[in-house]
Order: sequence, then structure tokens, then C-alpha cells
Amino acid sequence: MKNSTQHYDVQKEYRELVTTSFAPLVQYKKEEDKTAFNALILKISPTLKNYISERLNRAIRKGYFSKNKFSVNDILDQLFIEIYDNVDRISSETEFYLWLFKKTNQLLDDCLLEEEFDDQFIKNIDDFSKPEWDAMQEQFSTDGDGDLLMIEELDDMSYNHNDYTLNQVFIEDNETGWIEKIDKRLSAEEIERHIKLVLANLPGAMANVFQLFSKQHLRVEEIARIRNNTVQEVQHLLNEAKRILQVSFFNRYPRY
Repeated sequence: MKNSTQHYDVQKEYRELVTTSFAPLVQYKKEEDKTAFNALILKISPTLKNYISERLNRAIRKGYFSKNKFSVNDILDQLFIEIYDNVDRISSETEFYLWLFKKTNQLLDDCLLEEEFDDQFIKNIDDFSKPEWDAMQEQFSTDGDGDLLMIEELDDMSYNHNDYTLNQVFIEDNETGWIEKIDKRLSAEEIERHIKLVLANLPGAMANVFQLFSKQHLRVEEIARIRNNTVQEVQHLLNEAKRILQVSFFNRYPRY
């Protein structure tokens, strides 16, 4: 199975960057040094940009609003304001990391309309044939593999280590032989494209929980705090997301 250690290390470094930035940010605000404050915020913004972009892209693809209605940078600018207004009220550097994603989610939720989820995808996932999967993938890929917002908005691509991998779907699974075969036959890009396709069709809460768990490497307890859910609710959403992703791989690639 392709190793996701590099991605984990990148996210670990990002979390350290955010937590070590907390004390200087509080000091810069105390000194009313907005130039230094904003410069430090810019250093931690690329990962947040990617996170915002993925959630907006999903909503655009679902047809909840047009591509030009919201921009990643508009939401990020509002987040900057929220950080400046509230950073000295946050209790600790650890709390600051979780607060960032919680506040980002709140800003996004204010933009996104309440979803009317069509559960036909989940109900029919066992019945999709490989040609149907391929047709869905082709349609999904027509807009840059689901990346509807311009990539230029993500100005520091060194932080763009957001690959979805089989490791995130099959953390504990008895189908080791099958996983090794599919991992050898499919490229990392093909695996990621399939995972993105499935996530685009999941309920927003389920997709967001999987995103926070797999990309940000947050614990279930931390995700619960960010989303204002119980730990049991988050665990259920995560288990369902993994189950659906596993079924989708088994059904789309049965020959491997």
C-alpha cells in the first residue's frame, strides 16, 4: 500500500506551525503590530485555503450556488478578521489549532445553504456497474477533477499535500491481498480521483468528517468539538464514509 507517512508528517508540521504561532500572534495584537500579525497569519493560511476550497467546490458541484458567488480569499479574509478579534481570548496554543477549523467551518456554514441530500447514491452503490462508475468519473473530471475554483487562489502549492490514499480508507481491513493488488494496478492519482468522486456524492457532514480525519489527521474527539457533534455521531459518520468508500472500491475494481 502506498505510504501516507509523508502526508502525515506534513500535517504534523503544519499543526506545529499553527501552535507555535499562537503566542507571537497574541503578542503582536497586544503591540498593535498588524503588519507582523498578518505576515504570520499568511504563513498558516495555505492549508486553510485548501480546506475551504474543497468544501466550496463540493457545494458548487452540488449546484447550491454558482462558481463566482463566493471566493476562497473572501472567506479567508473574514477568517483573518476573526483571528485578530479573538486570538487573545483563546486559552491555549492547542485550543487555537482546533478553533481555527471550528471558525472556518462556521464561516463556511454561513455561506452554504442547508443541503437536501439525495440518498439514492448510497442506496444504489452496490448496483453501479464499472461503466457507470467510469461515466460518473468522466463527468466529475470535466471540471478539473472537481477542482472548480481556480488553482491560482492556492498561492503556496508547497502546502498542497492533500492526496487521498487507500491508507485512509482501509486502516483496518482483512482484504490485504486485494488492497495490495489494487494499489499496484492503480496510480495514486486514480485512487484519489475515485475517493474524491465518492466524497462528492456523500452527505456534507459525512464528507467533512472524513476530510478532517484523513487530511488534517484530527482525532474523532477533536472533530466532534469542531463540528459541535458528539463523539458517537462523528464516529458513526466516519465509519459510514469508510464503509461506502470500501464498497465503492470493491464494486468498481472487482477484477484486481
